Amino acid sequence: MEANPDDLLVLLAVSRSAKFTTAAQVLGLNHTTVSRRIAALEKALGGRVLSRAAGGWELTELGAQAVVVAEQVEAAVRALGPSGRPPDPVTGVVRMTATDGFSAYIAAPAVAKLRRDHPGLSVEIVTVTRRALQQRSGLDIEVVVGEPQVHRAEAFRLGEYVLGMYASRSYLAENGTPDSVEALAAHPLVYFVDSMLQVDDLDAPRRLVPAMRDGVSSTNVFVHVEATRAGAGIGFLPCFMGDRHEDLVRLLPGHFAERLPYWMVLRPDSMRRPAVAAVVQAVRDEVAARRAMLLGRGGTPSVAE
Repeated sequence: MEANPDDLLVLLAVSRSAKFTTAAQVLGLNHTTVSRRIAALEKALGGRVLSRAAGGWELTELGAQAVVVAEQVEAAVRALGPSGRPPDPVTGVVRMTATDGFSAYIAAPAVAKLRRDHPGLSVEIVTVTRRALQQRSGLDIEVVVGEPQVHRAEAFRLGEYVLGMYASRSYLAENGTPDSVEALAAHPLVYFVDSMLQVDDLDAPRRLVPAMRDGVSSTNVFVHVEATRAGAGIGFLPCFMGDRHEDLVRLLPGHFAERLPYWMVLRPDSMRRPAVAAVVQAVRDEVAARRAMLLGRGGTPSVAE
Protein backbone atom coordinates (compact mmCIF):
# COMPACT_ATOMS: atom_id res chain seq x y z
CA MET A 1 0.00 0.00 0.00
CA GLU A 2 1.33 3.45 -0.94
CA ALA A 3 1.34 6.34 1.52
CA ASN A 4 -1.33 8.98 0.96
CA PRO A 5 0.28 12.43 0.37
CA ASP A 6 -2.39 14.03 2.60
CA ASP A 7 -1.39 11.68 5.42
CA LEU A 8 2.25 12.66 4.95
CA LEU A 9 1.31 16.33 5.32
CA VAL A 10 -0.56 15.50 8.53
CA LEU A 11 2.57 13.80 9.88
CA LEU A 12 4.61 16.86 8.91
CA ALA A 13 2.28 19.11 10.90
CA VAL A 14 2.46 16.82 13.94
CA SER A 15 6.26 16.69 13.72
CA ARG A 16 6.43 20.49 13.89
CA SER A 17 4.13 20.90 16.88
CA ALA A 18 4.58 17.56 18.69
CA LYS A 19 0.82 17.58 19.39
CA PHE A 20 -2.19 16.23 17.53
CA THR A 21 -4.39 19.09 18.75
CA THR A 22 -2.04 21.82 17.48
CA ALA A 23 -1.56 20.05 14.15
CA ALA A 24 -5.34 19.73 13.83
CA GLN A 25 -5.76 23.49 14.33
CA VAL A 26 -3.10 24.27 11.73
CA LEU A 27 -4.66 21.91 9.20
CA GLY A 28 -8.28 22.80 9.92
CA LEU A 29 -9.06 19.25 11.03
CA ASN A 30 -10.16 17.71 14.30
CA HIS A 31 -8.03 15.65 16.67
CA THR A 32 -9.75 12.39 15.69
CA THR A 33 -9.06 12.94 11.99
CA VAL A 34 -5.38 13.60 12.65
CA SER A 35 -5.15 10.42 14.72
CA ARG A 36 -6.89 8.43 11.99
CA ARG A 37 -4.60 9.84 9.28
CA ILE A 38 -1.49 8.93 11.28
CA ALA A 39 -2.82 5.42 11.82
CA ALA A 40 -3.48 5.07 8.09
CA LEU A 41 0.04 6.26 7.29
CA GLU A 42 1.57 3.77 9.73
CA LYS A 43 -0.44 0.96 8.13
CA ALA A 44 0.74 2.01 4.67
CA LEU A 45 4.38 2.25 5.75
CA GLY A 46 4.31 -0.86 7.90
CA GLY A 47 5.57 0.67 11.13
CA ARG A 48 5.29 3.40 13.76
CA VAL A 49 6.07 6.95 12.65
CA LEU A 50 5.57 8.58 16.06
CA SER A 51 6.44 7.69 19.63
CA ARG A 52 5.40 9.38 22.85
CA ALA A 53 7.94 11.74 24.45
CA ALA A 54 7.96 14.06 27.44
CA GLY A 55 6.83 17.06 25.40
CA GLY A 56 4.38 15.30 23.09
CA TRP A 57 5.08 13.15 20.03
CA GLU A 58 8.52 12.43 18.63
CA LEU A 59 9.41 11.02 15.21
CA THR A 60 10.66 7.47 14.96
CA GLU A 61 13.38 6.63 12.46
CA LEU A 62 10.68 5.65 9.97
CA GLY A 63 8.78 8.83 10.75
CA ALA A 64 11.86 10.97 10.10
CA GLN A 65 12.24 9.32 6.69
CA ALA A 66 8.58 9.96 5.95
CA VAL A 67 8.91 13.64 6.93
CA VAL A 68 11.64 14.13 4.32
CA VAL A 69 9.17 12.98 1.67
CA ALA A 70 6.39 15.06 3.27
CA GLU A 71 8.54 18.19 2.96
CA GLN A 72 8.95 17.48 -0.76
CA VAL A 73 5.18 17.11 -1.08
CA GLU A 74 4.69 20.41 0.76
CA ALA A 75 7.20 22.17 -1.52
CA ALA A 76 5.43 20.80 -4.61
CA VAL A 77 2.05 22.01 -3.34
CA ARG A 78 3.44 25.49 -2.67
CA ALA A 79 4.85 25.60 -6.19
CA LEU A 80 1.26 25.50 -7.44
CA GLY A 81 0.61 28.96 -5.98
CA PRO A 82 -0.93 31.91 -7.88
CA SER A 83 0.42 32.10 -11.41
CA GLY A 84 2.96 34.78 -12.12
CA ARG A 85 4.22 34.89 -8.53
CA PRO A 86 6.79 32.45 -7.18
CA PRO A 87 5.65 31.14 -3.78
CA ASP A 88 7.52 32.39 -0.72
CA PRO A 89 9.17 29.38 0.95
CA VAL A 90 9.66 31.35 4.19
CA THR A 91 6.19 30.73 5.57
CA GLY A 92 4.55 28.83 8.39
CA VAL A 93 5.22 28.68 12.12
CA VAL A 94 8.71 28.53 13.64
CA ARG A 95 8.91 27.76 17.37
CA MET A 96 11.86 28.82 19.47
CA THR A 97 12.88 29.21 23.09
CA ALA A 98 15.38 31.72 24.46
CA THR A 99 16.16 33.60 27.64
CA ASP A 100 14.08 36.66 28.54
CA GLY A 101 16.64 39.30 27.62
CA PHE A 102 17.76 37.59 24.42
CA SER A 103 14.14 37.16 23.33
CA ALA A 104 13.35 40.84 23.84
CA TYR A 105 16.48 42.53 22.52
CA ILE A 106 17.82 40.08 19.91
CA ALA A 107 15.17 37.61 18.75
CA ALA A 108 12.20 40.01 18.61
CA PRO A 109 13.86 42.68 16.43
CA ALA A 110 15.45 40.01 14.24
CA VAL A 111 12.07 38.40 13.58
CA ALA A 112 10.39 41.79 13.04
CA LYS A 113 12.89 42.64 10.28
CA LEU A 114 12.48 39.22 8.68
CA ARG A 115 8.68 39.42 8.60
CA ARG A 116 8.76 42.65 6.59
CA ASP A 117 9.89 40.55 3.63
CA HIS A 118 8.06 37.36 4.61
CA PRO A 119 4.61 38.22 6.01
CA GLY A 120 3.55 34.58 5.86
CA LEU A 121 6.06 33.73 8.58
CA SER A 122 4.93 33.35 12.19
CA VAL A 123 7.44 32.91 15.03
CA GLU A 124 6.50 31.73 18.51
CA ILE A 125 9.07 32.72 21.16
CA VAL A 126 8.86 31.03 24.54
CA THR A 127 11.05 32.66 27.20
CA VAL A 128 12.89 30.22 29.48
CA THR A 129 16.26 30.05 31.21
CA ARG A 130 17.27 26.40 31.23
CA ARG A 131 19.64 23.83 29.80
CA ALA A 132 19.06 22.61 26.26
CA LEU A 133 16.47 19.86 26.04
CA GLN A 134 17.42 16.32 25.12
CA GLN A 135 14.07 15.87 23.37
CA ARG A 136 12.82 18.85 21.37
CA SER A 137 9.73 17.60 19.56
CA GLY A 138 7.68 20.52 18.31
CA LEU A 139 10.56 22.94 18.91
CA ASP A 140 12.69 24.24 16.04
CA ILE A 141 15.25 26.49 17.74
CA GLU A 142 16.66 26.81 21.27
CA VAL A 143 18.96 29.60 22.45
CA VAL A 144 20.68 28.73 25.72
CA VAL A 145 23.42 30.11 27.96
CA GLY A 146 26.53 27.92 28.09
CA GLU A 147 27.69 25.11 25.84
CA PRO A 148 24.92 22.49 25.60
CA GLN A 149 25.44 18.76 25.99
CA VAL A 150 22.90 17.39 23.55
CA HIS A 151 22.35 14.33 21.39
CA ARG A 152 20.66 14.15 18.00
CA ALA A 153 20.90 17.91 17.60
CA GLU A 154 23.04 20.56 15.96
CA ALA A 155 24.58 23.17 18.24
CA PHE A 156 26.75 26.20 17.50
CA ARG A 157 28.01 29.23 19.37
CA LEU A 158 26.09 32.43 18.61
CA GLY A 159 28.12 35.00 20.52
CA GLU A 160 28.83 36.27 24.01
CA TYR A 161 27.39 38.69 26.52
CA VAL A 162 28.66 40.22 29.76
CA LEU A 163 27.00 40.48 33.17
CA GLY A 164 27.93 42.99 35.86
CA MET A 165 26.86 44.35 39.22
CA TYR A 166 24.42 47.29 39.11
CA ALA A 167 22.65 49.49 41.63
CA SER A 168 20.32 52.45 41.31
CA ARG A 169 21.69 55.93 42.01
CA SER A 170 19.06 56.40 44.71
CA TYR A 171 20.05 53.13 46.40
CA LEU A 172 23.72 54.14 46.45
CA ALA A 173 22.88 57.60 47.81
CA GLU A 174 21.01 56.00 50.69
CA ASN A 175 23.26 53.00 51.38
CA GLY A 176 26.69 54.04 50.16
CA THR A 177 28.71 52.79 47.19
CA PRO A 178 30.65 49.56 47.87
CA ASP A 179 34.28 50.09 46.93
CA SER A 180 35.44 46.47 47.14
CA VAL A 181 34.21 42.94 46.61
CA GLU A 182 34.16 42.45 50.38
CA ALA A 183 31.96 45.51 50.85
CA LEU A 184 29.25 43.93 48.69
CA ALA A 185 28.53 41.44 51.48
CA ALA A 186 26.64 44.19 53.34
CA HIS A 187 24.17 44.57 50.46
CA PRO A 188 21.29 42.35 49.31
CA LEU A 189 21.57 40.57 45.97
CA VAL A 190 18.94 40.82 43.23
CA TYR A 191 19.23 37.74 41.02
CA PHE A 192 17.79 34.36 40.07
CA VAL A 193 16.10 32.08 42.58
CA ASP A 194 19.06 29.91 43.57
CA SER A 195 17.07 26.70 44.06
CA MET A 196 15.46 27.03 40.63
CA LEU A 197 18.54 28.03 38.63
CA GLN A 198 19.14 25.34 35.99
CA VAL A 199 22.16 26.87 34.22
CA ASP A 200 25.46 26.30 36.01
CA ASP A 201 27.18 29.11 34.11
CA LEU A 202 24.87 31.64 35.78
CA ASP A 203 26.14 30.95 39.32
CA ALA A 204 28.72 33.78 39.24
CA PRO A 205 27.46 36.12 42.01
CA ARG A 206 27.05 33.31 44.53
CA ARG A 207 30.44 31.95 43.55
CA LEU A 208 32.25 35.31 43.59
CA VAL A 209 30.47 36.92 46.55
CA PRO A 210 29.02 34.03 48.58
CA ALA A 211 28.41 36.29 51.59
CA MET A 212 25.78 38.38 49.77
CA ARG A 213 22.30 37.54 51.00
CA ASP A 214 19.35 37.33 48.65
CA GLY A 215 17.13 40.41 48.50
CA VAL A 216 14.70 39.92 45.63
CA SER A 217 14.95 36.71 43.58
CA SER A 218 13.07 35.87 40.40
CA THR A 219 13.15 33.51 37.44
CA ASN A 220 12.71 36.53 35.12
CA VAL A 221 15.61 38.87 34.34
CA PHE A 222 13.27 41.80 33.70
CA VAL A 223 12.23 41.51 37.36
CA HIS A 224 15.93 41.69 38.28
CA VAL A 225 16.29 44.92 36.34
CA GLU A 226 13.19 46.61 37.72
CA ALA A 227 13.85 45.47 41.31
CA THR A 228 17.37 46.91 41.05
CA ARG A 229 16.02 50.18 39.66
CA ALA A 230 13.52 50.29 42.54
CA GLY A 231 16.30 50.00 45.11
CA ALA A 232 15.78 46.41 46.26
CA GLY A 233 19.52 45.79 46.32
CA ILE A 234 22.44 45.24 43.99
CA GLY A 235 21.52 43.35 40.84
CA PHE A 236 23.74 41.06 38.80
CA LEU A 237 22.44 42.01 35.35
CA PRO A 238 23.25 41.47 31.70
CA CYS A 239 25.06 44.65 30.70
CA PHE A 240 22.96 44.99 27.56
CA MET A 241 19.97 45.41 29.88
CA GLY A 242 21.54 47.35 32.75
CA ASP A 243 23.26 49.86 30.44
CA ARG A 244 19.92 50.89 28.96
CA HIS A 245 18.93 52.71 32.16
CA GLU A 246 20.56 55.98 33.16
CA ASP A 247 19.38 55.51 36.74
CA LEU A 248 21.58 52.42 37.11
CA VAL A 249 25.29 52.51 37.90
CA ARG A 250 27.62 49.64 37.15
CA LEU A 251 29.75 48.69 40.14
CA LEU A 252 33.32 47.38 40.19
CA PRO A 253 33.49 46.50 36.48
CA GLY A 254 37.13 45.50 36.90
CA HIS A 255 36.04 42.70 39.23
CA PHE A 256 32.63 41.80 37.79
CA ALA A 257 32.55 41.24 34.04
CA GLU A 258 31.24 37.70 33.67
CA ARG A 259 31.37 36.78 29.99
CA LEU A 260 29.01 33.99 28.97
CA PRO A 261 28.23 32.41 25.59
CA TYR A 262 24.91 32.09 23.84
CA TRP A 263 24.47 28.82 21.95
CA MET A 264 21.84 27.85 19.42
CA VAL A 265 20.49 24.29 19.29
CA LEU A 266 18.51 22.87 16.36
CA ARG A 267 16.82 19.61 15.53
CA PRO A 268 18.79 17.90 12.73
CA ASP A 269 15.84 18.23 10.36
CA SER A 270 14.96 21.84 11.21
CA MET A 271 17.33 23.54 8.78
CA ARG A 272 15.66 21.79 5.84
CA ARG A 273 12.75 24.16 6.37
CA PRO A 274 13.42 27.50 4.65
CA ALA A 275 11.49 29.33 7.38
CA VAL A 276 13.70 27.92 10.14
CA ALA A 277 16.87 28.59 8.17
CA ALA A 278 15.76 32.19 7.62
CA VAL A 279 15.05 32.76 11.33
CA VAL A 280 18.40 31.22 12.29
CA GLN A 281 20.25 33.54 9.89
CA ALA A 282 18.27 36.58 11.05
CA VAL A 283 19.14 35.86 14.68
CA ARG A 284 22.81 35.32 13.85
CA ASP A 285 22.91 38.61 11.97
CA GLU A 286 21.26 40.43 14.88
CA VAL A 287 23.76 38.99 17.37
CA ALA A 288 26.64 40.13 15.15
CA ALA A 289 25.15 43.62 14.69
CA ARG A 290 24.62 44.04 18.44
CA ARG A 291 27.92 42.62 19.62
CA ALA A 292 29.07 45.87 21.28
CA MET A 293 25.75 46.15 23.12
CA LEU A 294 25.97 42.57 24.36
CA LEU A 295 29.47 43.13 25.73
CA GLY A 296 28.44 46.27 27.64
CA ARG A 297 29.88 49.75 28.08
CA GLY A 298 32.28 48.68 30.83
CA GLY A 299 30.97 50.92 33.59
CA THR A 300 31.00 54.68 34.20
CA PRO A 301 33.87 56.91 35.39
CA SER A 302 32.19 57.45 38.78
CA VAL A 303 32.12 53.74 39.64
CA ALA A 304 34.59 52.45 42.20
CA GLU A 305 37.19 49.99 40.95
